[in-house]
Amino acid sequence: MADVAVSPAELSAIEEAETRLHDAQPQPILEWLFEHYPKGVTLASAFGNTSDVVLIDMVSKIAPGTEVFYLDTDFLFPETYDLIERTRAKYGDRIKLAKFRTDLTPEQQAEQYGDALWLSAPDKCCDIRKVEPMQDALVGKAAWITGIRRDQSPTRANAPALTWDDKFGLAKANPLVTWDEKESWKYIFANEVPYNLLHDHNYPTIGCTNCTRAVLPGEDQRAGRWAGQDKLECGLHTA
Repeated sequence: MADVAVSPAELSAIEEAETRLHDAQPQPILEWLFEHYPKGVTLASAFGNTSDVVLIDMVSKIAPGTEVFYLDTDFLFPETYDLIERTRAKYGDRIKLAKFRTDLTPEQQAEQYGDALWLSAPDKCCDIRKVEPMQDALVGKAAWITGIRRDQSPTRANAPALTWDDKFGLAKANPLVTWDEKESWKYIFANEVPYNLLHDHNYPTIGCTNCTRAVLPGEDQRAGRWAGQDKLECGLHTA
């Protein structure tokens, strides 16, 4: 993982901003981030939840030309690839779309680790297809933006608005941290933001085809991710 050490002054600035913006709306969080880091900010998008597409729209207006990167695991839904292309068409050069992926093909992964690694060792599968490409995506960056919200799961209930990410060695912002799903949808409809069409079929959060199912009535919004396994996160947002 990253070996970038944060300076005391930098850490103090982030901590001060977090204290002040912990329960803030997205706009002041994003404004602080782009003012404090005029270069090297990137937005991570899975194109599989409402938060990510809302942030793409916001960032395209606040800081046009910002990089938006995604991790192509080779196991994304057709609807996800379709959304990527619709996003590219809508925003044009107002964002810079960048794709990162592992060099290990699904066939090579199966040969090296056995079939259906996502069932036998899901954390290893995520490490190969998400965490390792993420390290490449964040090389040379000063800060990254995510769509984490406190309402999404128990593991995210205490998420900060701003923090230093020891795992990847850069600042991390969660501008929508205080929002909920209703607020995200309200923004999507008001601003005509492209979204993943699987959301219309009980998929509130969408990852890989092998590890995502529709959510049943009464279930938590992330219940469709790694269903039946003792796994809640892919590893990008855990120490």
